[in-house]
Amino acid sequence: MIKEKTRKAILKALSGYFNKDITDFSEQAIGGGDINEAYKLTTPDKAFFIKLNSASRFPGMFEKETRGLRLLQEPGVIRVPAVILHEEENDESFLILEYIKSSGKGPDFWENFGKSLAELHQNTADYCGLDHDNYIGSLHQYNNKHPDWISFFIEERLEPQLKLARDDGKIDDFFSKMFDNLYKHLEKIFPKEPSALLHGDLWNGNFMIDDRGEACIIDPAVYYGHREMDLGMSKLFGGFSSEFYAAYDEAYPLEKDWKKRTDICNLYPLMVHVNLFGGGYAASVRNIIKRF
Repeated sequence: MIKEKTRKAILKALSGYFNKDITDFSEQAIGGGDINEAYKLTTPDKAFFIKLNSASRFPGMFEKETRGLRLLQEPGVIRVPAVILHEEENDESFLILEYIKSSGKGPDFWENFGKSLAELHQNTADYCGLDHDNYIGSLHQYNNKHPDWISFFIEERLEPQLKLARDDGKIDDFFSKMFDNLYKHLEKIFPKEPSALLHGDLWNGNFMIDDRGEACIIDPAVYYGHREMDLGMSKLFGGFSSEFYAAYDEAYPLEKDWKKRTDICNLYPLMVHVNLFGGGYAASVRNIIKRF
């Protein structure tokens, strides 16, 4: 349930945004995961989606998410929830988005989704990274700009997660040495491609089916990088339909053997899971490196 102080702050923020006096709303809890509380808010005029979390635990999280959602929305090729506003009240942050009613898959859902992601990835930059850091789950994600993918992948993706895992005692020195050996081969593993605008956390829990039966992507960890990172992530935890990948490849042909590289791409999200959850994820990482 939303705290009374936070309710007042939300009403004040909505009233200011719409330049009209909004005095009440009803709330319906929606599963928000480990980081956020999530609700459907219904005012007399309109419904909204809201996420709340701790400003001290996750400083700037919703400001970064707002920037990421707007970056993904800008090309106009795939649906992204519109941001209404984000604010902090005492220790509580909130992000208000348009409320999108979910439905079943429309005709050619997976084909359209694959094509839309391919179109998103054709928005490119001459660097890897972003002009600001953000979050991957509840962890800090570093986006310092690099002129090439390999140095970015090592220094901004893998090394920060390895350091965090070492400092927490979740991995040993031998584990780190395996990564050092892998780094020597990355130039031969990854094909050179333009740096693409990425969702950054594209697993099957981070898209929804909207009221038109089409894909709407949510909860991004945006940056410019190798497009196979999004495709690799999409294959974790169940994967997407084969029609999705076929449509993507037709719209924006992938380099040879891209499926073999998905495990290397997924070293990053798997190391994130090592740091968040430990357990068997470290074994999965070790097995991937041994294969390569």
